[in-house]
Amino acid sequence: MDAPGRGQEHRTVKQIKLVEVSGTTMAALLADDLEQASRESGVRLTELFLDEHSKWLWNYRLKQLEDEPEAAGWLVHAAVSEPEGVVIGHGGYHGPPDANGMVEVGYTVDLQYRRQGYAKAILAALIDRAATEPGVRVVRASISPTNAASLATIANFGFLEAGEQWDEEDGLELLFERSV
Repeated sequence: MDAPGRGQEHRTVKQIKLVEVSGTTMAALLADDLEQASRESGVRLTELFLDEHSKWLWNYRLKQLEDEPEAAGWLVHAAVSEPEGVVIGHGGYHGPPDANGMVEVGYTVDLQYRRQGYAKAILAALIDRAATEPGVRVVRASISPTNAASLATIANFGFLEAGEQWDEEDGLELLFERSV
């Protein structure tokens, strides 16, 4: 057996707390008011929450909340690394469980925290949360076939390939599902 540090990689399992990003918080982010958004959410949000992709997401999710108020609590959560209390990204579901008990996950890790196990920690937290909900039976992830990092992230979580779909924003996506 190799001595620690020689031929073996030791990784600390990351712990994540999910903090809801409410419609009020998203509206503050769309107004570029990071301070107000941080006060609303109760955690120190970062510039990641103001980037172009995130702003697209806030617009999309606010419209979804208008059309589907019951989606509140499901959509977007700041991912907070514990015990440090640092926001390292965000994750959530595309909506509440559908008629078949399926929820689809999505997550983003801030560039400076990538390749440190945080995507897996966010995914684990999302799966754990879904498992506590009586209406959820299946968790889905949709991933571009060229997104090696996301494909690697889901690899050890028991997801099975379930088909593919065409997404207007992202193009071809492979569908992966696992039961809770």
